[in-house]
Amino acid sequence: MRRLFPVTDETAAPAPGGGSGEGAGREWSLAELAAAYAYPEPGPGGPVPWLRANMVSTLDGAAQHDGRSQPISSATDMRIFGTLRALADVVVVGAETVRKEGYRPARAREDFAAMRQAAGQQPAPAIAVVTASLDLDFSLPLFTSPLVPTLVLTGAAAAPDRIATAEKAGARVVTAGDGIGVDPVRAVRALGDLGHTRLLTEGGPRLLGQMVAAGVLDELCLTVSPMLTAGEAQRIAGGPAVTVPHRFGLVSMLEEDGFLFTRYGRVREAY
Repeated sequence: MRRLFPVTDETAAPAPGGGSGEGAGREWSLAELAAAYAYPEPGPGGPVPWLRANMVSTLDGAAQHDGRSQPISSATDMRIFGTLRALADVVVVGAETVRKEGYRPARAREDFAAMRQAAGQQPAPAIAVVTASLDLDFSLPLFTSPLVPTLVLTGAAAAPDRIATAEKAGARVVTAGDGIGVDPVRAVRALGDLGHTRLLTEGGPRLLGQMVAAGVLDELCLTVSPMLTAGEAQRIAGGPAVTVPHRFGLVSMLEEDGFLFTRYGRVREAY
């Protein structure tokens, strides 16, 4: 692993064994990864929700291959995936992604236990499933046996019988919309009201597109996979286009084996 941006004296320095860049030629520790992806420190007014997304895309823009992201990922990408989860209070994910990717509860990681305790976090992040229909298998471990109760974000017009089924399974249902769907702005606010300010979404593309359109995404952690897949796979964000493209700025970039691990922050007066 090596750091390409921001550029420092170490970035350009030759590394033992060949290659260049800070950390080149060795595997970064989990503590180093956690420091590289740390959430912003709270401001004078205290912590406020900060929503980051973690996605992977091929060189030709595919966010999936055969309907799943794993084939275009790598071992290091999965280490970063695990680190981002370990830093988060809650992982927000769309119902379709839960069904396709076979989501399970987040687990407690011994390597991050002290860090989470010091930050006042639960042993593992909660999973928050965004769903209008609540068409989910509530007998799955994600709902019946998580370390931290799974949240179900839905609209006020959701079917009462499905809400009852979700709650009977052990999930906590959170209303985040006036109709049958979820309003991303309401969802972020509702999670913040529950004390979850370090937010992470892993998509899928439709949910991420809704978050982009609503203007609630603060940060994108994008792995650029050195693969070409062609085909008609989805991009990382789908849905209607925004009226004016949202500008993000490069915060950091790491590289290993041709994979680029980028981090972009929304451009604003103070990042």
